[in-house]
Amino acid sequence: MFDNFSQRLYFLKWFFQIRVLGARKPLQTVLGVSDKCNLRCAHCSVVKPLALSTTKTCEQIERELRECFRMGSRFVDFEGGEPFLWRDGTKTIDDLCALAKRLGFFSATITTNAQLPFDAPNADLIWVSLDGVGARFDEIRGQGAFERLERNVEATRFPRLNANMVVNRINFEDVDAVVDYVWKSPFFNELSVNFHTPFPGTESLELDWDARRKVIDLLIERKKKGAPITNTFRGLRGLKDMSFTKRCWIANFVSVDGSFSPCCPGRELGICDRCGFGMATEMTGIYNLSFETILAGLNLRKRNPKVNVS
Repeated sequence: MFDNFSQRLYFLKWFFQIRVLGARKPLQTVLGVSDKCNLRCAHCSVVKPLALSTTKTCEQIERELRECFRMGSRFVDFEGGEPFLWRDGTKTIDDLCALAKRLGFFSATITTNAQLPFDAPNADLIWVSLDGVGARFDEIRGQGAFERLERNVEATRFPRLNANMVVNRINFEDVDAVVDYVWKSPFFNELSVNFHTPFPGTESLELDWDARRKVIDLLIERKKKGAPITNTFRGLRGLKDMSFTKRCWIANFVSVDGSFSPCCPGRELGICDRCGFGMATEMTGIYNLSFETILAGLNLRKRNPKVNVS
């Protein structure tokens, strides 16, 4: 998370401002580059038909990055749609990672569905969406999707891959299998688990609370046994009963239409009490200076040693 003295100093300054002065400054930005995608997943509430899709220009994204940096953000996560479809002339998503570093961001990550060959030498971490194994994955993301994911994950030269699972009514019984798959994989480092948040049009996939608690108990037990699960124990317990004060303004969101939101769009939709984002509980841990959360963040936000931003 903080690779040198100046970055550590920034975090101390940021923490003083939010805890002592009461400021609400983001530390992380989630930035949508396009809603163009090569899949039509069962749970998705973002992607539009290709004829109606929006793709930002590099110039627009640079303006957005500069504004987020001015607001206080130092970590950026590029999302879609499918970010590896993004193009502006000859520029690709990897160029956006390099741009973010030049502007002063400490790290840049990408979330992909891995349906295309992918590589991004300027990224610090690539998240691969993994919502099941084999046929279960295809049930959510389309016939042949799992085979393409495995082929492209095996072929990529990128050294830091994490998997991300969103648990819903379709795949909740496969969580144990996904944990095992990531644990045994020579390509993935860790697995992050979220739960389906019922954005409009996807409410039927929301997992009931009893099933959610059972999944979380399973994850806690697997993590105790050494499974490479990114979520902290504190974070998982928070998702189990939602008994935490939400500090979601620690991340700001820039949507594909260019609008800025000081926290997750779920707040505007009134579904915070049904939130499934692991990030929500982990941000509260950062606010409370939880050693477990900060240690997990340090590991997650390591700088890719091959990146040269000079």
